Amino acid sequence: MFGRAQRKSDNTKYYEILGVSKSASQDELKKAYRKAAIKNHPDKGGDPEKFKELAQAYDVLSDPEKRDIYDQYGEDALKEGMGGGGSSHSPFDIFEQFFGGGGAFGGGSSRGRRQKQGEDVVHTLKVSLEDLYNGTSKKLSLSRNVLCSKCKGKGSKSGASGRCYGCQGSGVRTVTRQIGLGMIQQMQHVCPECRGAGEVISDKDKCPQCKGNKVVQEKKVLEVHVEKGMQHGQKIVFQGEADEAPDTVAGDIVFVLQLKEHPKFKRKFDDLYVEHTLSLTEALCGFQFALTHLDGRQLLIKSNPGEVIKPDQHKAINDEGMPQHGRPFMKGRLYIQFNVEFPDSGILSPDKSRALEKILPPRPSAHLPDMELDECEETTMYDVNIEEEMRRKQQQQQQEAYDEDEDAGPRVQCAQQ
Repeated sequence: MFGRAQRKSDNTKYYEILGVSKSASQDELKKAYRKAAIKNHPDKGGDPEKFKELAQAYDVLSDPEKRDIYDQYGEDALKEGMGGGGSSHSPFDIFEQFFGGGGAFGGGSSRGRRQKQGEDVVHTLKVSLEDLYNGTSKKLSLSRNVLCSKCKGKGSKSGASGRCYGCQGSGVRTVTRQIGLGMIQQMQHVCPECRGAGEVISDKDKCPQCKGNKVVQEKKVLEVHVEKGMQHGQKIVFQGEADEAPDTVAGDIVFVLQLKEHPKFKRKFDDLYVEHTLSLTEALCGFQFALTHLDGRQLLIKSNPGEVIKPDQHKAINDEGMPQHGRPFMKGRLYIQFNVEFPDSGILSPDKSRALEKILPPRPSAHLPDMELDECEETTMYDVNIEEEMRRKQQQQQQEAYDEDEDAGPRVQCAQQ
C-alpha cells in the first residue's frame, strides 16, 4: 500500500522540529510543543511557517498510529496513506485543542487568535477639599473608539479580509541595515500597509460606516462618584470603558484625584490644620470667633477663662477632621495653630508701660550696678529683614567670586612637545 520496501525515507525531521529525541514520551512531546508553539505563535510575532511545522509535527507524533508509520517509513509514506493531503487539521485547530479552546491565547475564536489587553486611559480629576470632605459626583463627557455596529468590527461588508503580504500577517516589518564593518542593526516597526493589523481589506469591500477601520468614535458621559474621605492621588476605575478594538479586551478608564490647594485648611491623612491669628489682647485676656467648616457649619472657637495663648501654640478639636474613607462617620481631628500679633512700637506711653508692668509677671532679676553699666559699650539696634539680608550677601559672594576669576586672566596651558 505504502511501497514500504522501496520508500524508507527520513524519519527524524519531526523530532528535530520539536527538539526531542526519537524515544521521547508523550509528556515530553507535549512540553516541547507547548513551549515552541507559544514562542512561535503568529499573534506573538512568531514565524507562521515555523508555527505550521510545529503543529504538523505534533499532530503526527502525538498519534500512536501515525507515529509508528512515520518512524518506519517517513513522511512520504504518511502522506500517501492519507491520500497525499497530509494532516487534516489546521495549525490553529491543533493549538486550540492542545490549550483547551484557545487557553492563554484564546478567546475561543475560530482561528485561536489571542485577545490582547487594551491600554488603560488615565485622566486627572481636580477636586477641592470640600469635595473630599462632603463627597460629590461629577459628569464628564469623553470620546472613545467602539467596534463598528454595522460590520461588527470586521471592517468589511463581507466579513472577510486578506492576509497582508507586506508583513506576512505579523503586523510588523523588520528592517536590517549595516551600521559598521561587520555590524548589523535590526529594527521593527508597524507595517505601513496594514497599520499593524496583519490583514488588509479591499477598497470595494470596506464597510461604509467605519471605512474599514473596524471602529467608530462615540461620546460617552461618565458619572464619577467622589466618596467622602478619598485621598489625593486615589484612583476611580471604570472597568472596560476604554477604547475598543477587534480581538482586544478593552482597558479601563482611570481617574486620578488631584487635590487643589485650599486657602485656609491643610489636610494630613484624616486630620485638618488651620491657622488663626490673635491680637495680644486676645491672647492674654481671652477670645472667641466663628470658624466656617468645609461643610458650611459655623464652629464657635473660644478660650477658657484666664487662659493665656502663646505664639505657635496648638489646640485640637476631636471629630472635626476629615471623614475616613469607607467609614465617613469616623473623623479625625481639627488642629488650630495660633499666631499672636504684637502691637507696634510707640503704642504704649511711659505711664501705660508702668501700669502694665504692675499687672504682668515681674521682670527677671538682671539689674546691672552703675559701675558695671559704665564699663559697657552702648549699641544701637535697627529693624532688618533677615531673608533679604541673606539674599544680598549671597549675591555679593557670587560677584566677588566672578571678579576673582576676571582678575586671574586666561589660563595658559603648556604646549606638548
